[in-house]
Amino acid sequence: MKDAAYNGPSRRTLIKATGIAALATGGSWALEGRSAAAVTSGLPFQFKTGGYTCVTDVPEEMQPWRDHTALRVDTGPHDAEGVRMHLVNGRQYDHPVSQIQYGLQNVTSYRQTQDDFYLKRAQAQAKRLIDRKVRARAAWWFPYPFDWSSGAHKGVAYKAPWYSGMAQGEALSLFSQLALLDGVSPADKELYRKIADGAFASLLVADNANPWVVAKDRAGYLWIHEYPKNKPTVSDFTYNGFMFAALGLWDYHKMTGNPLAEKLFDGSLTTLLAYYPNMRNTNWMSDYCLTHGVPNAKYHGVHVKLMRQLHWLSGSRKSAHVSDMLMDDYPHPALGSPGGQIALAGGQHTFYKFGPTGAITATKKLTFNKPTSAPASQRIRIQGRGIHYQISAGTAKGWYTPEAYPKAYLRGEWFASVYRPTRVATFPAAVSIGCIKVAENGDVLATKTVRFAKASTAPFDRRAVVNGRPMVHITAGSLTDFWAPASQILPDGR
Repeated sequence: MKDAAYNGPSRRTLIKATGIAALATGGSWALEGRSAAAVTSGLPFQFKTGGYTCVTDVPEEMQPWRDHTALRVDTGPHDAEGVRMHLVNGRQYDHPVSQIQYGLQNVTSYRQTQDDFYLKRAQAQAKRLIDRKVRARAAWWFPYPFDWSSGAHKGVAYKAPWYSGMAQGEALSLFSQLALLDGVSPADKELYRKIADGAFASLLVADNANPWVVAKDRAGYLWIHEYPKNKPTVSDFTYNGFMFAALGLWDYHKMTGNPLAEKLFDGSLTTLLAYYPNMRNTNWMSDYCLTHGVPNAKYHGVHVKLMRQLHWLSGSRKSAHVSDMLMDDYPHPALGSPGGQIALAGGQHTFYKFGPTGAITATKKLTFNKPTSAPASQRIRIQGRGIHYQISAGTAKGWYTPEAYPKAYLRGEWFASVYRPTRVATFPAAVSIGCIKVAENGDVLATKTVRFAKASTAPFDRRAVVNGRPMVHITAGSLTDFWAPASQILPDGR
């Protein structure tokens, strides 16, 4: 079910959005030989904003694409120049988003290793994009040179060449990051700045002519469309592509200080926060897009991750709270290698097997005379059944047991979300709340139960699943370094 507590724009309002907006205001774009400081063209139209800003003093590891690296040996499709390619019916085509993302991965690998091999490969992706760019509407565009249609999303079909707001926004990340990268020559830095300016210009033209990627709906919200369609009412309203484009606006603003980029970033985050309830499926994976309502596990994880990163890049605590809710709805199931340890209380336990839609297909009951443990490879939400652990060895190998603290829980700290800036937890009045300190393996080092006569607040810097329960880590006061159950406190940003 959708989030029943939400009172913002409805899916019906969104789908009826016209997207037709006022013409761009301001002067023309003289792309040849211009500097970043010359970016003076106006916004394409007025749209709703929430006052969000680009926080540019973010630690390196929290900035866009820093957690994406490239393998030295490229196992994906590529041409003789080392450029990432896309296969359609056995034929190789340029794919702007694939090339941009591969370029960004190589930029990150270069930062980490200072190996020129990665820098040259990143620049090869950038060169291909530059060579294939199209000049239109006083902006530069990166075309898709192949026909494409979506089987799952009705109406999403294109004849080459076509254009995507995701590609236009992500290009800002690639060219801005290259322009600021040590090791890039001054001449190349200037070139990359100019290309970034041209790509940014594409986000300053409205949907009154082709090509376009920016529109607004009847409720006044800005959209950068991964799959723009004429009329915008039949666009896909893809959520993850919009989020990636917003990261590009942040990167471009970091490079230029351009106030229009920050305004578009503000509008983007305002829209993403206004419409997340339409995309959310409570206690299940979120939808890929708002038009078709198709849940998607892969892109649900992207929504969780990018909403958390938008918290870092804007300071928005609401973004952090949305990420938390989406994480709880459908946590990433894999526990990695070697997995985790499940603490099992003494007594009888029921283990299950499930069908694709969550139907129980088999059960097994086991009784333990004393507390024991078992290795697990997954912590996964089964549709309609809650969170379960998949046992990876022993008598119950391959079976699932429900998460039920203290009867069955995953030991230790898992799936941490780190916050910057720190957030504030409110402890309700007259409620007893049990807090714990834990060792890395989940051993409880200390416990403390608090009960405040009136509501009390404390800062917290991260949230994680600790011994099978979502908890927040307190960083000041009498509960410093204790974990408090997330279900019993009231977090900011809600």
